[in-house]
Amino acid sequence: MIRPVIAIVGRPNVGKSTLFNRLVGRRQSLVRDVPGVTRDRLYGTVAFERWQATVVDTGGFEPGSTDDLVAAMRAQIMQAIEEADLVVFTVDVREGLTPVDEDIARILRRSGRPVVVAANKVDGGGQEALLAEAHRLGFARVLPVSAEHGRGVAELLEAIRAAAPPPVAEAATEGPRVAIVGRPNVGKSSLVNAVLGQPRVLVHSAPGTTRDSVDTPLTFRGRPYLLIDTAGIRRKGKVSEALEKLSVVMALKALERCQVAVLVLDAAEGITAQDAHIAGYAHDAGRALVIAVNKWDLVPPNMVTRADVTGQIHDRLPFLDYAPICFTSALRGSGLGDLFDTVDRVAAEAQRRVQPGELLSIFRAALERRPMSWGGAPLRIQSAQQVAVSPPTFALRVNLPGKIHFSYERYLVNSLRHTHPFAGSPVRLLFRKSAGRRSGPSRPGRVRR
Repeated sequence: MIRPVIAIVGRPNVGKSTLFNRLVGRRQSLVRDVPGVTRDRLYGTVAFERWQATVVDTGGFEPGSTDDLVAAMRAQIMQAIEEADLVVFTVDVREGLTPVDEDIARILRRSGRPVVVAANKVDGGGQEALLAEAHRLGFARVLPVSAEHGRGVAELLEAIRAAAPPPVAEAATEGPRVAIVGRPNVGKSSLVNAVLGQPRVLVHSAPGTTRDSVDTPLTFRGRPYLLIDTAGIRRKGKVSEALEKLSVVMALKALERCQVAVLVLDAAEGITAQDAHIAGYAHDAGRALVIAVNKWDLVPPNMVTRADVTGQIHDRLPFLDYAPICFTSALRGSGLGDLFDTVDRVAAEAQRRVQPGELLSIFRAALERRPMSWGGAPLRIQSAQQVAVSPPTFALRVNLPGKIHFSYERYLVNSLRHTHPFAGSPVRLLFRKSAGRRSGPSRPGRVRR
């Protein structure tokens, strides 16, 4: 279904993100008692009885500000209003109306969009009298709510449903969930905007501009995707602000729910220790991974080749030797086709399954080429079976499950990759005790390349 789009707008710190989280039923948008926390447009789904809509959280609206970052946020909000079928104008009844509220009301009247006023922070009885001031804004629908406590939210949803256009049937499409990850200021949001062909997420020269993990449905060359732009992940010692710590947590959660992670590196700066840390996060999460060397247009021609950069990545990130490498320029829009071809390929490889008989043949052949023994007892593989995908995970029943060195595990994984590359995916081996005489303690397998 093509659901109606509901945009939540208002000046800073009136409770827009709290209301957004209340409507979508989970903590998707960052909430903190500091103005300017939300900067990008953040999308979620609200369901009320059998009715559904897409709800959009926006940054604090400051029409008269000349600050360049605030101006960029204002452009994001204006685009959200342009896309919306209905606007929920959120005001703070405790503070009363301000000149900024009145400026926003004038902009909304000019937009021609239906407007429902959410008079927020009505937390107890007796505060309804404050609604009279909210009616001065000139909109017919004004409802008291407490986003923090859930009071009046059902009535607000009824009013929104009545005023919004009905959903329209559309053919359902699904695609891989792709998380764009990396340290601050490597061009993650610029890359997302380049793919979309529009400024979907806020881009600014200051590191740390993106704070929320922003989900964006996308159709690229006729194929659907869900892009997840994340906050830049800094080293723990650099993350001092509590708000930024929350952003990093949400970025790591995005890794947990994506199918493919695109690790963005800065071609002009080379590989840093923090790049390695973030690569380790994606590797440990078991996600299919593509490395995007961004800002390739900033590298002087004939000074550094792609082969040089590929060699440096393999040298500094040897545990990611399975990850394909793409070269992109968000500014020029180059390399995007190759990037998405690679995303499609690694997403498919992560779902690949191998039959038990073929697996057993591969591992036994590896054992013949390079035998292993412990205390005079040779390693024997009784059976092999794939037990999971994303990441590909294999259970091997062996007679020496607690005695296999990690280097031999790596040899077995590389033997498997020789036949089935599983490009972009880490491969996990689980060693289990074979039937018969107990020959040693079993232990869980580790994530291997």
